[in-house]
Amino acid sequence: MKTTDFAVHLSRYFTRYLPNENGSSPQTIDTYRNAFVLYLEYMESICGIKPEKISVMDYTRESILGFLKWLEECRKNSPATRNYRLAAMKGFVHYLKYELPDYMEEYQRILGIPLKKTEQKEISYMKTEGVELLVGQIDMNATNGLRDYVMLLLLYTTGVRVSELINIKVKDISLTEPYTIRIHGKGNKGRYVPLMKTAVPHIQKYISCMKYDTEARFEEYLFKSHMNSQFTRQGVNYVLKKYGMKARQKEPTLIPDDLTAHKMRHTAAMELITSGVDLMYIRDLLGHSSVMTTEIYARTDAKLKRKAIEAASKEILPKEEAKWESDTNLKEWLKSFNKR
Repeated sequence: MKTTDFAVHLSRYFTRYLPNENGSSPQTIDTYRNAFVLYLEYMESICGIKPEKISVMDYTRESILGFLKWLEECRKNSPATRNYRLAAMKGFVHYLKYELPDYMEEYQRILGIPLKKTEQKEISYMKTEGVELLVGQIDMNATNGLRDYVMLLLLYTTGVRVSELINIKVKDISLTEPYTIRIHGKGNKGRYVPLMKTAVPHIQKYISCMKYDTEARFEEYLFKSHMNSQFTRQGVNYVLKKYGMKARQKEPTLIPDDLTAHKMRHTAAMELITSGVDLMYIRDLLGHSSVMTTEIYARTDAKLKRKAIEAASKEILPKEEAKWESDTNLKEWLKSFNKR
């Protein structure tokens, strides 16, 4: 069977361009792959074109707009999810521009598809008391207790993403002053993050207990599952959920129901903001590509401070009596208004 140009280029896009030339993370590649699986499903079920018959000529602004509408109306995808799918579609166009420039005009039409405005959700995070309660549920003498403690400690004190946490290797930890940890961020961008002095003894103990303090084991992942394999994103969130449930039984108001590693990242960022740390430093610490992303935390903090001030003002300021209640002349004037 003859292979179409769409199939050839889509295959090269995922096997060569994204991982090698673009340096995309496995998570990004999976997200893009899922988007195209859905696009192929749409083309077959709605447009009547089987995947093996799709050509680059079929990859048009109209087909993508139809696909986006199908996602929202039939699959009930949120505007945010719809935008993620669109980003995948546009990513493929950026690749095609250089590999197959024959359809440049259509590519520009696709790139012109706007993102849909999404409602900015308030950042959900934990207070310091909640974090203390959470880690207090860990039995350091239990199997994997020390591992779980160090894992949560790093999430809270460094604000790393869950994908970055599970990719930390023993060699990435520097336990000589200045204490640092090398983080492998998005797009294979590395950065060094300082470790808190109070965290260092626990990390040292964990490395010693795991016998990681030999050069032969420097290339191993810092956190491993009970199967002695690299920890997964789902594994980290399972650990958080386990201790979160225990903590919630003691004080439900301090621990959110949807506790995840990303919420721990939000918590770390808000701690830095409320402590007065400069936004540029927080941007570098969290690995944001733009300070505009970091500003979300600053806006959240400002909103919380404003609410606190308004609440305090209600208690401090005396209640004002409405002038029209006591001023008989004003009251009579209002009654007679428009009756002249």
